[in-house]
Amino acid sequence: MDVMPLLLLVAGSAAVAGAARRTPVPAPLLLVAAGLAVSYLPGVPHYALDPEVVLPLVLPPLLYKEGTESSYLDLRAQKRPVGLLSIGYVLFATLAVGWVAYLVVPGLPLPAALVLGAVVAPTDAVAAAAIARRVGLPSRITTILQGESLLNDATAITAYKVALAAAVGAGATWAGGIGEFLRAAVGGVVVGLVLMMPIHWLRTHLTEALLQNTLSLLIPFVAYGVAEQFHGSGVLAVVVVAVYLGHHAWEVDFATRLQEEAVWRMVAFLLESAVFALIGLQLPVVIRGIRQYQGIDALWYAVAVFAVVVVARFVWVYPAAFLPRLLSRRVREREENPTWRAPIVTSWAAMRGVVSLAIAFSIPLTVDDGSPFPQRNLILFLTFATVIGTLVVQGLTLAPLIRLLRFPGRDRQAETLAEANAQAQASRAAETRLDELLTDERNTLPPPLAERLRQVLERRRNAVWERLGQTNPVTGESVDDTYRRLSREMIGAEREVFVKLRDHRYIDDEMLRTLLRRLDLEEAAAFREEA
Repeated sequence: MDVMPLLLLVAGSAAVAGAARRTPVPAPLLLVAAGLAVSYLPGVPHYALDPEVVLPLVLPPLLYKEGTESSYLDLRAQKRPVGLLSIGYVLFATLAVGWVAYLVVPGLPLPAALVLGAVVAPTDAVAAAAIARRVGLPSRITTILQGESLLNDATAITAYKVALAAAVGAGATWAGGIGEFLRAAVGGVVVGLVLMMPIHWLRTHLTEALLQNTLSLLIPFVAYGVAEQFHGSGVLAVVVVAVYLGHHAWEVDFATRLQEEAVWRMVAFLLESAVFALIGLQLPVVIRGIRQYQGIDALWYAVAVFAVVVVARFVWVYPAAFLPRLLSRRVREREENPTWRAPIVTSWAAMRGVVSLAIAFSIPLTVDDGSPFPQRNLILFLTFATVIGTLVVQGLTLAPLIRLLRFPGRDRQAETLAEANAQAQASRAAETRLDELLTDERNTLPPPLAERLRQVLERRRNAVWERLGQTNPVTGESVDDTYRRLSREMIGAEREVFVKLRDHRYIDDEMLRTLLRRLDLEEAAAFREEA
């Protein structure tokens, strides 16, 4: 097996993603553009998107990472709009795109057109999260977009299976389709509910962070595989487990959390980078498949499908945002009134990604009677064009659109104030607990050490408030920023001394690693909010 193409893909995509951090262009867009450009360079290896690899091996860890970082409470608060988008919109988009494609593309059977509709219906979790973080969307919209993209893959894959059964001649009915959807949804959720508590118990009872992180890397694959084995939705199983574990992450020891965050950031960075680069690298494969079509015809079909995808989103989102308020007094009482601007951003932020391409490449070459699958290559091209179109057109214009609409971003001042109040309450509780402990003679400490514990609490309590205070007139830094900068310089000086002592053989490498680890933890605690 030649591993060099895989190494080149990972290394090249990571380099481009790293470079994107220094540009105003979102990393997914730059990666796709780089993949498109590189795909035509002489000597570039052939990269085929294998759905047998993407769906079970790439999708679960990406969904797991996004799921653990999402908020269960926020998702529960937004369950109605998330459900309307992740289920209702996907089915609506499947029908809308399928019907238009059936009317526009000559000779495309309706079942095959519905296959196309199901393929391009789901928004992409990775793209949604990346764009939302980059443009600073308000937390409510970010929650809705992330929640939708976490759950809609299950709806789309189920709709795809039903449409595909009809297209290949296996037979499909509305009752059978509804039954298939319910089996997948209920099965995936049940598997997730069954697995989440034993997995969490195991995570909290393993005593070594290395073992806990090994388990963490296996969790998404186990959840996905078990659910698929029982004909449930592996996507839903992964999401249920991930959201639960993320909600209870505070119960795991600090060493695991430190390692786990670093490990998953690296895994997600490499997978996301490779996935978007791989989208661009599919261009030669897709182009070769549509040579029998006139270029202008294929382009017209692509524009039509892209337009329907965009318009269908607006057609669904606006009624979904306002009709429930008109029809239900309970909704009016419990939810804030949406502005006309929020549905625009929610509609325009719906990028497609690798899941659509992976599903499209899984379309069989032939139907049950042995004849070729109707216009399979054209479906691949239209999927590719839709993915690229949403990433480029919507991805590049989303931030300017938000500025044009004067859309209010996140209120950083209010968030900092809430953080300061929470820290103050926690510090008071910790100080009370410290006073209780020090009254016990078993906990007697010399006064300097006891005072040091109190100073640590005071430092944590004041750090957030200082971010709301005045800035240095010379540097523009807050008091807290100056404190952290000086702390970093002091820690750096300590590191240099430790290394010199090791180099002169006053201490060995094992002791050096112990001392550096201590400094690393101190620096991580002090500068975590800068990441």
